[in-house]
Amino acid sequence: MPHVDAVLAALAEPVRRRLLERLAAGECAAGDLVALARAEFGISQPATSQHLRVLREAGVVTVRADGSRRVYTARTAALAVVGDWLRAFQDPFAQPLDALATELARGRRTRASGARSPADPPAAGTATA
Repeated sequence: MPHVDAVLAALAEPVRRRLLERLAAGECAAGDLVALARAEFGISQPATSQHLRVLREAGVVTVRADGSRRVYTARTAALAVVGDWLRAFQDPFAQPLDALATELARGRRTRASGARSPADPPAAGTATA
């Protein structure tokens, strides 16, 4: 499993992020990735190869030979490492507060329809057990 620091370092460069975005759509030949990098960033084949090497060494992409072509594929497990790390910074109260908001809205609908919720106090003038 790739280390979060290696993945984040690899993704710090805009060219590498763009290459990964392209690979998210499916595997791609190295020549097509070179053409993309040349068109969008104006960089050469050797420079693109270096970016692909960084992504490969970080465990973000894999490469396989297909005849004389090299075909790259994104590794979603590497990105899951970053997602797991980021979850530590998410608001731990966000989900419980969303559930509370849902219950409050449900209670408002119940009262608006005239039905009494078990949590509602008894109406004035009624006896309690």
